[in-house]
Amino acid sequence: MNAPQAIIEKFQLKDGREITLETGKLAKQADGSVVVKCGGTMLLATVVANKEANPGVDFLPLTVDYREKFYAGGKIPGNFFRREARPSDEEILTMRLVDRVLRPLFPEDFHAEVQVMISLISYDKEVMPEDLAGLAASAAIAITDIPFNGPMSEVRVVRIDGKLSINPSLENLAKADLDIMVGATKDSIVMVEGEMKEISEAEMIEAIQYAHEEIKTQIEAQEKLAAKVASSLTKREYSHETHDEEIREKVWKETYDKVYAVAKTPSAKEERGENFKAVLDEFLSQYSEEELETVKPFAKVYFHDVEKEAMRQMILNEGIRLDGRDPKTIRPIWSEIDYLPGAHGSAIFTRGETQSLTAVTLGSVKDANMVDTVAINYDQKFFLHYNFPPFSTGEARPLRGTSRREVGHGNLAQRALANMIPTENPYTIRIVSDILESNGSSSMATVCAGTLALMDAGVQISKPVSGIAMGLITDPKSGKFTVLSDILGDEDHLGDMDFKVTGTADGITACQMDIKIQGLTMDIMETALNQAREGRLHILGEILKTIDKPRVDVKPHAPKMEVLEIPKEFIGAVIGPGGKIIQQMQKDFDTVIAIEEIGEIGRIEISGVSRENINATIAAINEITFVPVVGEVYKGKVVKVMDFGAFVAIAKGTEGLLHISEIEWARLEKVPYKEGDEVEVKFMGYDDRKKMKLSRKVLLPRPARPEQKPREDRPQNNQEGQKPTENA
Repeated sequence: MNAPQAIIEKFQLKDGREITLETGKLAKQADGSVVVKCGGTMLLATVVANKEANPGVDFLPLTVDYREKFYAGGKIPGNFFRREARPSDEEILTMRLVDRVLRPLFPEDFHAEVQVMISLISYDKEVMPEDLAGLAASAAIAITDIPFNGPMSEVRVVRIDGKLSINPSLENLAKADLDIMVGATKDSIVMVEGEMKEISEAEMIEAIQYAHEEIKTQIEAQEKLAAKVASSLTKREYSHETHDEEIREKVWKETYDKVYAVAKTPSAKEERGENFKAVLDEFLSQYSEEELETVKPFAKVYFHDVEKEAMRQMILNEGIRLDGRDPKTIRPIWSEIDYLPGAHGSAIFTRGETQSLTAVTLGSVKDANMVDTVAINYDQKFFLHYNFPPFSTGEARPLRGTSRREVGHGNLAQRALANMIPTENPYTIRIVSDILESNGSSSMATVCAGTLALMDAGVQISKPVSGIAMGLITDPKSGKFTVLSDILGDEDHLGDMDFKVTGTADGITACQMDIKIQGLTMDIMETALNQAREGRLHILGEILKTIDKPRVDVKPHAPKMEVLEIPKEFIGAVIGPGGKIIQQMQKDFDTVIAIEEIGEIGRIEISGVSRENINATIAAINEITFVPVVGEVYKGKVVKVMDFGAFVAIAKGTEGLLHISEIEWARLEKVPYKEGDEVEVKFMGYDDRKKMKLSRKVLLPRPARPEQKPREDRPQNNQEGQKPTENA
C-alpha cells in the first residue's frame, strides 16, 4: 500500500523560521487533522464534531485537550506508572488559552459536541510547543465543514532588550521583560494573556498590534491549506434551536420596562436575582399549566435576552450600573492582616461582594514545587493555589477536584506577583487563596490579598501589587461604548469584554483579556487600559492603608532561613558518610539543611524557627568547611604542648604548630601554655611539609633594639690620631 499524499502549506515567521501545515497523512477518520511543524517541534491537532446536538443542550459543549507526549523530547515520565497521567498545570493552561479563542468563534446556535485534541509528538528546545497550539487547532477546524467563524491563530510576543519578537526559544524567553500570548482572527483581537515587568499601557498596545500582524500571516496560510483540501468547502447545515417569534415578541413587550426598572434600582446580587425572577413569574402566571409546557422554555430564553439588553442600555444611556455605581467607581474595600495565627502570613481582602482569605507559608528548598514536563524540569520556589468553593456563590454542587478555571485564575495571580519576589529571597513561598464570596473578579481579589499576606509574612517584596477587572458595553448601531471599572459577575456575563489588569504604581505586571465582539478598536482598548490604571491605583491606595510595607522580619513561629555558599569539594564532608553528619546536625539543632550543587559552589539553605539554632548550625558547618586564610588572625585553643611549641586548633579539625620561637620576641626556655588555654595567633602559611605555621609574637609590639655602645679600642671621630672627614 502506498503512503497517502500529504497536502502541505508553508509560511515563514518574521525571523525567517519556516512553519509547515500538513494534512491528509495522519488521523484521517477525524473530521479534521493537521500536523504543524516548526524546527523539530511537531503538534498533531484533530477535531471531531457530532452531527446533532444532545437533547436539552442549549450551549456549545466544546472540549479542548492539549497533551505532551514525553517521547516527544526523548524522556520517560517520572511518575510511579511511567506513563502520561492527568494533565499538568502547564498543559491545562495551554488548553485554556486555545479554548478561550475558539469558543466565541462558533455560531451561538451551534450546540453539537465538539472535541479538539492537540498532542505534542516531537519537541525541539528552540521552539516552544504551546505557541503553536492555537494555530494547530484552528487549522484542523478550518479544513472541515464544521461551522466556524475563523480561522484564528495565537502567537507569543516577547520583548528582549527593547525589541519585540514572536515565538521565542525557552532560553530567550527567560531574558524577556514582556511575555504575552495573543489570540485573534484576521479582523479582531479575541484573547490576550501574559506577564510583564512593569510596562506602560502604550507598550502593551504596541505588543498586541505587533502580534496581530503575525497572526494575519498565519490565518492566510490556513485559508490556503483549506482551499487545497477542497476548492469550495461548504459548511454543514444544522438546526439546534427552535424559536417562537410570537412568544418572543410578547416577552419583550410585556417585560422590558419592568426589567429595566429592576435593573435601575440598586440592590445586592441575591435580591436583584429574586426581583428579576418575580417579573418572569408574573409573565408566566397568565398561562395554564398545559400552556406552560410549551411557553416556559421559550420565555426563559427570551427573558434572558431582555435582561441583557435592558442592563446594557441602562449603562450606555444613563451611566447607571446594577448596583447604582457610575462606570468608574470602585466598590467599597476593606482588608485585614494577621487574621490566621497559625499561618506565616495571612490577609482578608473584600471588595463589594467578593472576598479572598489568603495565607502564606514559608518553606525551604525541599518544599519547592517540582515541575516536570517535556520541555522543562525545575523546582518552583514561588507558587500560588486558588480555590473556588461552591458556597462562595451561594451554590451547592459536587466537588470534583481542582477545575481548569481554578488553575487558570491561580496562574494569573501568581504571574502578577512573581516578579515582585526578590531574587535573593531564600524561602520557598506558597500562597493559597480561598474565595469565600464571589461577585466580580476573585482572581484580582487574590492578587490584592496576596500582596497583603506577603507583607504580613515579612517577605520583602519589591513593590505592592493590585488588580482590577474591567468590562465593556458597546452598541454597534449608535457607536456608543462604556468602559466599566471593577465589574460585577452579571456585568461580566452581559458585557463585551472581560479585561483583568494587575500592576504596581509604576506599571503592569500581568493581564488577561477576553473579547466577545469583533472589531474592537485600539482606541477603545487604550481607554480601557487607562481607566484600569486609575482603578488599580485607587485599590492599591486602599490596601496600603492596612499595611504599607513588609514586616521587618518573619513572625516568631515562622521558619527563619540563612543561605551559605561553600566550595564544592566540601559538600561531601558536610553530608558525611551515608548522610550521618548532616542528619546529626539537623537533630542536634532542630533545623532543616538542604544542599544544592551549582557549578563549583555548594549552596546550603538552613531553616528553623530559632535563629540561635540556625547560627549554631552555621558555626558547625563553618568548622567543617573551614579554610584558613594567610595573614588572618584566629582565636585558637591549645590542644597539645611539646618542648618545642604548642599545637593550636583554630577550628575543628584544623591545627597548626605555634613554635616556641613564635610565642614571644624574647627567648623562652619553656612553653608557657597548658592544654585548653586560648591564644590569639596569626596564620603565616605552610612550611615545606605543608604544615600550618602560626605566630603569636607578630601580634605583639616588637621591642626596641638597645643602643650600641662604642668600643674602647675603636678610634672615634675628631679624637686625637683620627683624621677628620672632609665634611666633619
